[in-house]
Amino acid sequence: MNAANMLVVALIINGILGLMYSRFDYARETQEAKIGALELSVKKSHTVYIPVWASITAIIAGNGLLLFANKKTST
Repeated sequence: MNAANMLVVALIINGILGLMYSRFDYARETQEAKIGALELSVKKSHTVYIPVWASITAIIAGNGLLLFANKKTST
């Protein structure tokens, strides 16, 4: 499997996952203050939204690259 095929698979899978899960959340813990043995930390929750157009573009680009790579190796 060459680099072009791996890129095609990655684009298509990421596009499909982007359509299935339009957002993902993650938590980030930061240390706010440390006074002696007392330590305060804060968990901040972040949400990342994946636009539908980006997912569809990734799928189309993956398919286009797949067709182009197959046409190039056929001749």
